Amino acid sequence: MISIKRAAGDDFQYPCSRELTVMAKRLIEYYPMLRDRSATSGAEWEAVKKQLVKRTQNVATPKKKQGATPSRKRSRGLSFQSSQEMSTDESTISNVISMDGSPEATCSTPEVEQLDDTTESLQNQARHYKTLQEMYKTKARPIQQDVSQLLDLEFQARRTFIDSDATKEQDRPNKILQAYPCFRELDHVMDELGRIIERGNSRFIPEMKTRWDTFFNQAQFYGVLKKLMKPPLLDKVKHSIAMMKALPDMFPSPVTPPKKLGHASEAMFHIIESAENPNTFLQTRPLFSPVVIVCETNCVLAIGTMPVLTFPKEDIYASVMYLMACYYTFHLTYPKCIATLLSVLQTEVLSDAIHDRDMTSSYKKCMAEWKKFITD
Repeated sequence: MISIKRAAGDDFQYPCSRELTVMAKRLIEYYPMLRDRSATSGAEWEAVKKQLVKRTQNVATPKKKQGATPSRKRSRGLSFQSSQEMSTDESTISNVISMDGSPEATCSTPEVEQLDDTTESLQNQARHYKTLQEMYKTKARPIQQDVSQLLDLEFQARRTFIDSDATKEQDRPNKILQAYPCFRELDHVMDELGRIIERGNSRFIPEMKTRWDTFFNQAQFYGVLKKLMKPPLLDKVKHSIAMMKALPDMFPSPVTPPKKLGHASEAMFHIIESAENPNTFLQTRPLFSPVVIVCETNCVLAIGTMPVLTFPKEDIYASVMYLMACYYTFHLTYPKCIATLLSVLQTEVLSDAIHDRDMTSSYKKCMAEWKKFITD
């Protein structure tokens, strides 16, 4: 919008309120997840408009060049206070998408060319998102391969939306599932984990499962050595449950779990008793983090009070990977009572590095003991 106005004449004016309103309405048409559903009817675009107004205030007024410029045309470029940071958040979108939804190349400076490339990429991703929405409107369960292809193409805009922290963490999973119902399917959640950590590696999931097998086999002997669990059981399901109960004690966090929760393993999974109602359990659970609920015939993975997906009880062996995939896909924070364990799984199973500032003393201590055990 600003580039168009600057190209229109020497007397530069910022977009007026009416133009920003039109732009805000166009943006929420492209990206429905930006709608403010708590607003009164017909004003779902107000929050986006406020962001556009704020963004225009951060655009420097262009200065006229003094004197003639022979042998070349005078170009009018965009002058941002932080032009080197070409982010793809909503504020940048407001400056590079024109009123009709198409990019405008008003000059040939590298900065504007980069903006135009970013705009075209965002518009393509918006079209992919619309296609994805239409697929779930016409079919209850679209073909997985088709959905995965669209998720690959729309990855950048999706992660910008999810990782922006524009919404509270408690509201984020519900908003993400409204925008991307495909994440109620386990395969797509696992694929998203692979895109986030090692995009382009089609072998990431098989390689991660191999690392989990190795970690699982080593951890069961580690737990027996530390007298935290009994020797391996013949029943695979019972043994997997025993392992999940013992893992928080093998890699303990300095923060104790809430009294209402009980053992730290309850932050990861819970076994439903015969007379217990899963919905009642979720309503009274003190943590918002992802949890696997083990029922009589299957398992339910829930976030907060909301069930997200189900999987067979026989697959509980891999439920730790499913939990980690949810933390990554929905951009959630580790609970403090199992943060050390999840950090160990992040580095040892997902093979994803941890920033130095996030390395706690308990994590370093546990990893030192674990490496010594493996080496010995």
